[in-house]
Parts: sequence; C-alpha cells; structure tokens
Amino acid sequence: MKVLVTGYKGQLGFDVIKHLELRNIDCKGVDIDDFDLTKADSVHTYIKGYSPDVVVHCAAYTAVDRAEEDRETCYAVNVNGSRYIAEACKDLDAAMVYISTDYVFDGEGERPYEPDDQKDPKGYYGLTKSLGEDQVTALLSRFFIVRTAWVFGKNGNNFVKTMLRLGAERDSLRVVSDQFGSPTYTNDLAILICDMIETDKYGIYHATNEGFCNWHEFAVEIMKAGGLNTKVEPVSSLEYPTKAVRPKNSRLSKDKLEAQGFSRLPAWQDALDRYIKELQ
Repeated sequence: MKVLVTGYKGQLGFDVIKHLELRNIDCKGVDIDDFDLTKADSVHTYIKGYSPDVVVHCAAYTAVDRAEEDRETCYAVNVNGSRYIAEACKDLDAAMVYISTDYVFDGEGERPYEPDDQKDPKGYYGLTKSLGEDQVTALLSRFFIVRTAWVFGKNGNNFVKTMLRLGAERDSLRVVSDQFGSPTYTNDLAILICDMIETDKYGIYHATNEGFCNWHEFAVEIMKAGGLNTKVEPVSSLEYPTKAVRPKNSRLSKDKLEAQGFSRLPAWQDALDRYIKELQ
C-alpha cells in the first residue's frame, strides 16, 4: 500500500505520517510547497505522478474567523481543492480519507450528532467543509469521511498550547463555559486513520477522544496537567464575541466506530496527560 498525506506540516498530517512509518507503510507527506491545492492541473499532475493507493487529505483552510471575510480562498482550498483530489483518486482508483469537522452541523441542542444527521453549518468555514464532503461522496465510492473536533497535536498551534502559555504568564484566565465537545489528540486520531485505511469499511465516521466537556473544564484540566496554579474563570460566549458563530454543541457520537469494529479513542483526560508529557 502506498499513501499520500496532504497537509503533513499540520497537527494531524504530521502524526499520520509518523504512524504510517511506524507500520512500515510506504508513504509521502506533502504540503503547500509541493503543489497548489487550488489548481486542478497542479493537483492532478502531482498525485498521478506519485500514484498512491490512498490519499489522506488533512490539508484545509481552518481559520474559522478569517474565513468569514476571506471566502474566496477558503472556498478554493476546502471545496475546489477537495474536488481536485477526489477527481485524481477516481482516475487512479485510489481511496480517499477526507478530514472534516463538527462545524458541518448547526451546533444546537445537547444530543451527540450521528454521522448521518442532517448537516446545517452556521459559518462559512463549516459550509466549505460540508461542500468538500459533498465533492468526495459525489465522486467516489471508496472514501472515509472522518469528522473530528477540538484537535491538539505536537506540530502546530492549538488551545492546549495557548492555555499553557497564558497560564504561565497570568494569574487568572477567562474561558467560555457554554460550548461543549470532546478534545482530540491527533496522535490517537492518526492511529485510527491508519487502522481505517487497512480496511474497506468505507463511510462517514465521527472520531474524537472519549468524554465531553466545555472549554472552561478543558482549560482547568490543562492547568492541572501542566502543573500550573492559574485560576480559570467561566464566562459565557456572549462575553467573548467572535466573527464566526461557535457551535454550542460539538458533541459527536462515536457509536458507528464500535459498530464497524474500530476502537474508540481513549478518554480525553488521558490523552491530555500523554500530550503534555510529549511536549515536555
């Protein structure tokens, strides 16, 4: 098996390459310097030149607030780029893994979203990721769409790193307490993706670490795991306005993983402890 991973300089792509190499799977990581995701010829030429059996598409425009204004670039990367990769996979009869997000849902209620629930994104980033999913499902039969949320990994910026930095600088922090979801360690998610591509159990899945919390609870746990005494005060989203609407409910149901014989990811608290040890 030969695997191409886009966005390998990002958090998830970096870990996917690491775990493919640990399994001695022939793989190559590519990023923005290798080909232009927004140009069909560039994508097709590069992918067909490498001729992979699977493309794990981690590259994306993920700046949620900036996407509200920079719509043209966001669309070009998340929708057009995903279509070009799916087209190349179709021509090569290769499978594709498309990394998606909780933002494809409306973010309302309290029930964890199932993979086949109605999509209804409220922001432009979520809309483009949803349309990217649609490109993949329209063009391919051999695909995994993996929706995840609240990711943190060694290679890149994330909420955990920000909290550790601010916690070291300040005596107290204010963090929103009315948005709920599951943190996801990219190292754990990468292992699942590697497990998936060694099967033909194609479809749409949700994958996050186990357990739910809000951002305030997550921040409190980060301080504890990082050995910091910083006080974390809960605030409402109304006190912390952002350009893009943040989902109040990012809970994703992982029942389908188990039903298809895949292992659920470990508890998010366990993942956080391991991650902080990795950073140290």
